Amino acid sequence: MKNTFKNLIIIALYILIIFNTNIVFAQKLDLEKPADNLKAFVKMRASLKEGEEVVYYWTGTIYSFVAGERSKELFGMEAYSIAKTKKTEAGYEMTTREVALYTNLETGEYLKRWYNPLTKDTVDVLHVWNDPVNQTFNLKSKYGDWGVPTTKLGPDRVCFNSDIFLLYPSPLKVAEYPENSRSDNYQACELFQFFCSEKELNNKKNSAYAEISWSRMSDYLPWMRMADKPGYLVYQCRGHKIMNGAFEALPQRVQDYVKANQPIYMHAPDTYEKPNMTSWKYYKQLFPKGK
Repeated sequence: MKNTFKNLIIIALYILIIFNTNIVFAQKLDLEKPADNLKAFVKMRASLKEGEEVVYYWTGTIYSFVAGERSKELFGMEAYSIAKTKKTEAGYEMTTREVALYTNLETGEYLKRWYNPLTKDTVDVLHVWNDPVNQTFNLKSKYGDWGVPTTKLGPDRVCFNSDIFLLYPSPLKVAEYPENSRSDNYQACELFQFFCSEKELNNKKNSAYAEISWSRMSDYLPWMRMADKPGYLVYQCRGHKIMNGAFEALPQRVQDYVKANQPIYMHAPDTYEKPNMTSWKYYKQLFPKGK
C-alpha cells in the first residue's frame, strides 16, 4: 500500500514537472498542411493566446539606389510593431500598431531634420506612425488555401518567408504633390524572413521566439521631397520577437519617445478595423492640401 501511494506521488510530481516546463509530447505540426502551417505561423508571428500583446523590434539602415551611382547610407531605423490576435471562424485576426523612427547614422539620435546628401537640402523628418496595420490569417481565402512558404535550416531551425510586391493607386497624386510623389501608383516590395525553432513551434506554449530579416525597396519617402529625382530607397533591417514583456521590454529610449509623442502606440488596437495606415496615407493626412 505504501509503495503504491509512493508511486502515485512520483507519477504526480513527474506530470507536474512536465507541465511546468512545457515538455509535452505533442503531435508534430506538418507545415505542408494549411491548418498546421497557419497555427505555426500565428504562434511565431504573434500568440495563439487571444489578446496577448507581442512585440517585434528591429533596426537597420536605409540606402539610396540610383543607376550608375554608388549607393549612399542615408539614415538608420529603429522600429517595432505591437500586435495581438483573435481567433475567428475563418482563422485569425491580428491587430497591430507600428512605429519606425529614423535615426542619425553617426549619433543614433532620432532625426528632426535631415541633411540630404543627394540634393544638398535639409528637410523636416516624418517618422512612421501606422495605426492600424491589421491583417487576417484565414485558412481559406480568394487566393486559395493558407500556406506561408517555409525552408528547413539545419536540425532545429525553420524559416517562414513572405515576399510581398505592392502596386496600387497612390494616395499622393502627382498633380497635388509634385515634390513628394513621382507616380499616381504606389509600387514597392517588402521581403520578410522569420527564423525560429521547430521544437518551439511544436511545444504547448502559445508563442514561439523568432528572429526577423526585413528588406524593402520603394520610391523616396514623401518628406524627402525628391519626386523628380531618379532612384529608389533600399531598406536592410533585422530584429527579433520580444518574449519577456511587450512595450515595457523595449529599449528605454524608444519607450520614452513614444510616451512623449504618441502614447497610443504602447498597445495594439482593441478592435479590427480597415483600412490600414501607410506612410503615404499618413503624409496626406497631415498635409491634405499638399506640401
